[in-house]
Amino acid sequence: MSERQAWVDEVAEELAGRVPASLGVLREDLGRNFRAVLQSAFARLDLVTREEFDVQRAVLARLRTELTELERQVAELALRG
Repeated sequence: MSERQAWVDEVAEELAGRVPASLGVLREDLGRNFRAVLQSAFARLDLVTREEFDVQRAVLARLRTELTELERQVAELALRG
């Protein structure tokens, strides 16, 4: 189970837990509905995990450094030519 799915399940259970236990089956149905609504909302948002974000940030930082170095080399070659 993914981290996101575990979080959705946890939130859905928390919301369903706030429904009075005396409502029995309705409480279970609400729990499933909460889960479905949360999954749908997050799917539309196209969210990434913090780990994925950090990896992409590191890649971008490395590319930025490489680009700066390439710009320096091009400027140096332009001065020579």
